Amino acid sequence: MTTRITHLRTALHLAARGIPPLPLRAGKVPFGNCRTCAKNACSGRPNMKTPGPCTCPAPCHAWAAATTDPRVLNSPQWAAAWRQAAAVAYHPGGAGLTVVDLDNAAAIAWACATLPATRTVPTTRGQHWIYRGVMSSANAVRHGVDIKSRMAYARWLGPGTGHLTALPDVVRALIVKGPALAWPVAVAVPAPAVGGRCPHRTPAYLDRGIAMAEQQITEAREAVHATVYRTFLAVLSTHGRCGCLTETHTARLFTAAQARGESPRHCTDAWTNALTTLGLSHV
Repeated sequence: MTTRITHLRTALHLAARGIPPLPLRAGKVPFGNCRTCAKNACSGRPNMKTPGPCTCPAPCHAWAAATTDPRVLNSPQWAAAWRQAAAVAYHPGGAGLTVVDLDNAAAIAWACATLPATRTVPTTRGQHWIYRGVMSSANAVRHGVDIKSRMAYARWLGPGTGHLTALPDVVRALIVKGPALAWPVAVAVPAPAVGGRCPHRTPAYLDRGIAMAEQQITEAREAVHATVYRTFLAVLSTHGRCGCLTETHTARLFTAAQARGESPRHCTDAWTNALTTLGLSHV
C-alpha cells in the first residue's frame, strides 16, 4: 500500500508540473493493453503512429497512457496498475522534453565531449541528459545512446541537477543519418595464446565457421536474443582461446545480429556474457 501511495503521489506531483506520468511494471515495462484494446483492436491508438493521449480509461498503449489529468490518475481503472507498479515513468515529448539516455561510461564520455551541458539525472547504468525541445525517438543512435522524446517513455528517477538547455542540432542529427549498422569498437577479442599454436588446419576453417554462425543468426525466426547468445558462445568456445578471432570476424557477427534487429548494446551484452561463461573475460 505504501509503495502504491508513493508512486501515485509522484505521478500527481509530475502531472501538476505538466509532466505526463504513467505506471511501470517490474522490469521497467508498461502495463499491457486492456481486453478492449488488446492487439490494438480499439480506435484509441490503433498503431501508435501519432502522438497523443490514449482514449482508453485504463493505462493502455504504453507511452500514450501518460496523462496530466489527476482524475484519470486517481480513477478506479488505474487503481490496480498503481497497486502493481514498480516505478513511475513519464512521456518526455508530452512535457516538451527530449531525454538522451546514456547507458555506459563510454556514452557519457562522448556526451561530455560533444553535447552542451544540461540537466542530468543518474540512472542504474549511466545518465539521462534532458533537453528542452521535442524530436522523434530512436534507439541505439550510437553505442549506448537512445533518444526518448515523442512516442516514448523514460523512467522518472528524480529532477536531476543543472539547468535545462535547448535541444541542440547535434542531438537532432543523430537520427537524421541513415540506419547504418554499427558494432562497438570496444568489444573484447580474446588475445592469442602465449607460446601456443592455432589448432585449426587453415584460415578457411575459421571463415567457414563464421559464415555458418552468420547464417544461423540470419535464419533465426524467433528467440533472436537467445540465438545470438548461443551463436556467440559457440564461436568463442571453438575459436576464443587460440587467437584466431579478429575484429573483422567479430564485426561480421555483430552486423548479422543487428540486421535481425539486435541493438549494438544487446550484441555487446551477449558477447560479454559468452566471454564470462567460458572464462575468457580476462584472456
